[in-house]
Amino acid sequence: MSTRGTDRKIDNIEFNVGDIARSKAFYGGAFGWTFVDYGPTYTEFSDGRLTGDFTTGEPVRPGGPLVIVYADHLDDTQQRLKALGAVITRETFSFPGGSRFHFRDLDGYELAVWTAE
Repeated sequence: MSTRGTDRKIDNIEFNVGDIARSKAFYGGAFGWTFVDYGPTYTEFSDGRLTGDFTTGEPVRPGGPLVIVYADHLDDTQQRLKALGAVITRETFSFPGGSRFHFRDLDGYELAVWTAE
């Protein structure tokens, strides 16, 4: 996967769902989205323009999906966010494909930042 030119751009939207099969049936039926499964707790969706994912790896988050931003340098981005007043809500952790952390912005919205490194 090439991440060139994606530094500090929205990269993914993650829906924490209770049942992946149910979510696939719903969004596939409603909007024609297509899916690629990456194990029993994670599937990628595509609407033909944007991709995101459904996961059962986290609790369902009523109120909206998790917007995920890509960063070339995760530590630098985390320090910049802290300096601007963001609150880190989940420290950096590894997952297949990279690392990420979560933060809450000044209005209380939670977002995540990830890197492939």
